[in-house]
Amino acid sequence: MSKNIKLLLAEDEAALGQIIKESLETRDFEVILCDNGEKAFEKYKSESPDILVLDVMMPKKDGFTLAKEIRATDDTIPIIFLTAKSQTTDVVEGFSIGGNDYLKKPFSMEELIVRVHNLIDRTKTQKASEIMTLGHFTFDFPKQQLSFMDEASVQLTHREAHLLFHLIKNKNQVLDRSLILNKLWGTDDFFTARSMDVFISKLRKKLQKDKNIQIINVRGFGYKLTE
Repeated sequence: MSKNIKLLLAEDEAALGQIIKESLETRDFEVILCDNGEKAFEKYKSESPDILVLDVMMPKKDGFTLAKEIRATDDTIPIIFLTAKSQTTDVVEGFSIGGNDYLKKPFSMEELIVRVHNLIDRTKTQKASEIMTLGHFTFDFPKQQLSFMDEASVQLTHREAHLLFHLIKNKNQVLDRSLILNKLWGTDDFFTARSMDVFISKLRKKLQKDKNIQIINVRGFGYKLTE
């Protein structure tokens, strides 16, 4: 089931990193283990992994900083954060910079493996070759680019692009909040709901050139895109 999945693991606790690496390798993952953020960034560039599992607190370069640098050029690779932190601000920050999921330490290997497979499958499904129209906008989902009439295209982030994709697919219908949170974030808890609100606000700003387009908050249910 895990054949050909190349996973980059950045974990500075040597014993924990080795345990995770060996456990994943017994399930046929190919694991690249790094003990700091700088090494992980170099391996990311040279090894082209399928998914990243990043400890938040690392020497030389922490997990959030590493994820920001990677997201500057790569909006598609799935990222899971490993963290001992549980503060709301830390969780929201992780999602807002492009993280797809997070696990609080200690965690079970079975849970990590399930989350990895879910993200890999989700990423494959969402790489649909579609160019969509929305009012005077053209949305190139594979390239994650939004263009208004003849103006230069705007590059969307990974999460902005996938959220807009589902809003357009369900245009003029209510997009169930819980459903989309589980699909894109893997959970529908308070922290991810706050993160989704931030991304909705960002999309509204990007779409405001066409006055007919609205993203309506349907209280208690979700969002509806209209044009």
